[in-house]
Amino acid sequence: MRRLLDAAAKEFGERGFHEASVSGITREAGTALGSFYTYFDSKEAIFSALVRDMSQSVARAAAASLTPGSLGTQREREAFTGFLAFARQHKELYRIIDEAEFADPASYRAHYEGTAKRIAARLDESMAAGLVTPGDNEVRAWALMGMNVFLGLRFGVWSEDRSVEEIGEVAEALLSDGIGG
Repeated sequence: MRRLLDAAAKEFGERGFHEASVSGITREAGTALGSFYTYFDSKEAIFSALVRDMSQSVARAAAASLTPGSLGTQREREAFTGFLAFARQHKELYRIIDEAEFADPASYRAHYEGTAKRIAARLDESMAAGLVTPGDNEVRAWALMGMNVFLGLRFGVWSEDRSVEEIGEVAEALLSDGIGG
């Protein structure tokens, strides 16, 4: 099944949902068409599974980048740099997630809602430790996610002209210092 999901990521990433095909996925995976249908009923089914798999992979990459015990803006920088490094290695992530908005709205929404819940939980923990000012962490989580998505697009997908660490430092400074004068 892993080979099929990896092949689907390549097929959907290169061709998009509508142009991708089950035969293209199986060809890329080096498996027989019958093997595909052992695991998935349709192109739509593997696409949904792929969106879930990619969402879980993003979460694992962000979590793996956290230093044990880190909190506050340092923790958010670490999670962001983990995400940015993942986005650089898996540029197809953006096309697949964007197409999920129309091809599989439930998976699209679940991806973003799950991500926002993880960010809000980190913020809640940091707030309880006194490292984040009290406030509405649900709204903050969605705002941070928006920042992460667009920084990932600019510095992960479109260009890698600046280091992950440099972008992370700028993002952390925005969080800790704000932009007000």
